[in-house]
Amino acid sequence: MENKIHAGSGNVFADLGLPEPDERAYKADLVMILENMIERRGLTQVAAARLCGTDQGTLSNVLRGRIGRVSTDRLIRWLGRLGGNVVITVDETPGEAPTPVSVRFCPA
Repeated sequence: MENKIHAGSGNVFADLGLPEPDERAYKADLVMILENMIERRGLTQVAAARLCGTDQGTLSNVLRGRIGRVSTDRLIRWLGRLGGNVVITVDETPGEAPTPVSVRFCPA
């Protein structure tokens, strides 16, 4: 059995051939930030869910990567309810090639 190494594209979801890979990637980034904020505040899932306005089961599913049923808007609202200041910046890029969305966390 020969092992082959392939260079990745930088987006594991695209490399796996999953639909909407760019959306999956930035939603995964938002979930990682959400998890980081919950940990930094020392919150339980129950307490975090209450602050977010959802139930613990839904939050738990999202934190375990089940993000298909949660919208980007909902994730952003949760981040805001946990004390995050979410800023969306649009940079115009030359050319017509679409560019992926990037997410950045700036902890205090």
